[in-house]
Amino acid sequence: MLSNYWGEFLGLAVIHFLAVVAPGPDFAVTIRQSVRFGCWAGICTAVGIGAGISIHVIYTLVGVSALMHATPWLMEVAKLVGAIYIAWLGIKFIRSKPANLDTLEGEGISLASQSRWKAFLMGFMTNALNPKATLFFLAVFTTVVSSNTPILIQVFYGLWMCVVNAVWFVLVSIIFSNALIRNKFIQKGYWFERVMGIVLIGFAVRLLFLSI
Repeated sequence: MLSNYWGEFLGLAVIHFLAVVAPGPDFAVTIRQSVRFGCWAGICTAVGIGAGISIHVIYTLVGVSALMHATPWLMEVAKLVGAIYIAWLGIKFIRSKPANLDTLEGEGISLASQSRWKAFLMGFMTNALNPKATLFFLAVFTTVVSSNTPILIQVFYGLWMCVVNAVWFVLVSIIFSNALIRNKFIQKGYWFERVMGIVLIGFAVRLLFLSI
């Protein structure tokens, strides 16, 4: 069954991965947790971030499903808005500048140690309460995923994104537990982000033409 949706899945997976690896709140929190509290705190935070994605997946699937049945024309508007949002995200990435390392120390708790549950909760809340994640999931599920895609396949997409988020930030935690590697990446990582912005704009242009 999934074999019939490989093209759609690949498009969704690429857009999602580009958004995940781009430095943002989840990225900053994972780095800070790893550096201040150690690798295990960072890993638990990463798992929490992956779990937080499930909140967006659930309400997006339910909301989009109701929207498709009630007002089909509004779905077309949502697709257009979603494509514009992805383009805006790409432009934002292209305009990325070198980050100030001091900004990573401006949030969070200041304890010398932290339980794994608290680390998990910090990651979960950081993602679940991020309004930009809401817009991103609405954009992806209304522009990339067809209205004819079975709900079970869409659930699989959601689970995939949860796992990818968790795995990526676990890797980030392991890598950035080393402060030297962390500093070097943040100083030069904005060039990588600019390249990802160009790719996202390419996706947005394609989606806009498909919506017309």
